[in-house]
Amino acid sequence: MMQAALREVSAWCGAIELFTGEKEAGSLAASGVSTDTRTLRPGQLFVPLVGERFDGHDHLAAAEAAGAVASLWQAGRERPEGTTLPLIVVSDTLEGLQRLAASYRDRLGAKVVGVTGSNGKTTTKDLTASVLAMSLKVVKTEGNFNNHIGLPLTILRAPADTEALVLEMGMSGFGEISLLTKIARPDIAIITNVGESHLLQLGSRRNIAKAKLEIAEGLADGGVLIYNGDEPLLAEELEASPLRADIRRITFGAGEACDLRLGEAAATDNGGEFTLLGEAQNEPQDKPQGEPQDEAGFRYAIPVPGRHNAMNALAAIAAGRLLGLSRQAIAEGLRIAPMTGMRIERTKAWNGAVVLNDAYNASPTSVRAAIDLIASLKPAEGRRIAVLGDMLELGPDEAELHAGIGRYLGAGQAEAVLAYGPLAAHLAGAAAPLYPEGAVTHYDNKEQLIADLLAQLAPNDLVLVKGSRGMKLEQVVSALHKGVVG
Repeated sequence: MMQAALREVSAWCGAIELFTGEKEAGSLAASGVSTDTRTLRPGQLFVPLVGERFDGHDHLAAAEAAGAVASLWQAGRERPEGTTLPLIVVSDTLEGLQRLAASYRDRLGAKVVGVTGSNGKTTTKDLTASVLAMSLKVVKTEGNFNNHIGLPLTILRAPADTEALVLEMGMSGFGEISLLTKIARPDIAIITNVGESHLLQLGSRRNIAKAKLEIAEGLADGGVLIYNGDEPLLAEELEASPLRADIRRITFGAGEACDLRLGEAAATDNGGEFTLLGEAQNEPQDKPQGEPQDEAGFRYAIPVPGRHNAMNALAAIAAGRLLGLSRQAIAEGLRIAPMTGMRIERTKAWNGAVVLNDAYNASPTSVRAAIDLIASLKPAEGRRIAVLGDMLELGPDEAELHAGIGRYLGAGQAEAVLAYGPLAAHLAGAAAPLYPEGAVTHYDNKEQLIADLLAQLAPNDLVLVKGSRGMKLEQVVSALHKGVVG
C-alpha cells in the first residue's frame, strides 16, 4: 500500500494547507488510506467523504481513536476541537483522494491495464490479472471497486513493488470512464464489448460505445487499445474520432479481420476450452528463446464456460503477450484464474443438479450469451431450466428488449423457463408460444418460484439463474443449495 510522508501526501493531493499541531510533519508518514473508520487500520490516512446522507467529517474522532495518522479535511469547515490529528486541507476530499491516487500511480513502476465494457469486464479483469501474475506481482480490482472512489482506493493499496495493476472501470454515463482513465493512465486499455447496459442513461448503443472509448483518453504514451473487433460501433467511432498517433490497436473476436481470432470453443466439466485461429502467425516477434513452436489445435482452458467468456480470454491473451509472457505462461494463468462470484459460477444443488449462477447482472447481450451456453449443455437425461429475472436500466424499449429475449428462447434452447419480475412478463409472453404448454411460467413472487423450482428439479437437471443485480436472484441459488425455501 502507499507509504508516504505527510508532506508528500499533502503535495500529491493538491493540499491548500497542512495542519500538524504540535507534531513534527517530517516525522509523520501515512501507510495506506481508508474512507471507513470501521475498517481503518493504525497508521492510515483517513479520507472523509461526503454523500447525500452521510458526512465522513463527523467521524474524525472515531478515525483518531482507530489510529489514523492524519486526515484530509475539506476547506471551509472549522477545525474540530479536541483533536490532535494532523489535517491536510483540500478544496474537496473526493478530488483530493483521486489526485492522491493519480500521483501515486505515477510513482509506481507498475504497468497498468484498464478494463471496461458493457459485459464481461469483471471476468476479463480476473483472467488478465491471473495471466500477468504468472510472471509479475499483480494488484487487481476487488469486488465492485470500479468507480470514482473504488479505483483510487485500489491504486493506493498497491505496494511499492507492484509490477502490474489491473483495474476495472465501470460507468453509467458520459465522463465517468474519462475520469477513471485519467487517474489510472493505463498502458493497456481493454474494451470487452458494447451491450445494452445503461441504455436508460445513455439512450443508444452508439452512445455506450462512445462512453466506453473514453478509456483511450488516458492511455499513457505509446499505449495500446485492445477492443472487440466484432463490434462495428467501436470501429465506426474510432474512424470518426481517431486515436492519438502513438496509440496502437489490437482487435479480438471471431471476424477474419481480428488480430486474435477465436476458433472452436466448448464447455468442459471445469469451465471451458478454446483454440485460436492462426495462432502461429499471431505469435509475438520477441518469442522467448527455446520456447516450443505452436502445435496445431493447442487448446486454452478457462474456469468459466461459454463462447463469450472465451472471447474475454482473448483480451487477456493479448495483454499477456504485450507484457512479454510466453504462450505456456498465458495458458496456465487462464487455466487457474480465480473468478469473482456469480459470473457463470458452476455449483451443485442440494440434490446434485448443476447450477450455473450468473445472477450478478444482466443485459440482453449477456442473457443471449448465457442462453447460448445452456443450449450447448443439454444433459444426457435431464432438463435445462432457465430462471431469468428482469434486466434493469434498459430505457424506454425495455418491454420489447425483454420480449426479444423470449423470442430468442426458441425450441432447443431449454426445456423450461421460469421468469421473475414485472418486465420478465414480456419475456415469458413471447417465449410461451414456442414451448409446450406449461413449460414457461411467469412469477411475481420469488418464494413461489423457488418452491416450484425445488419441487420439479431432478438430480440430472441443469439450472441457469440470471438477472439484474436488483432482482437478487442469488436467493434462488441459495435455496437450490439448501433445498428449502428461505
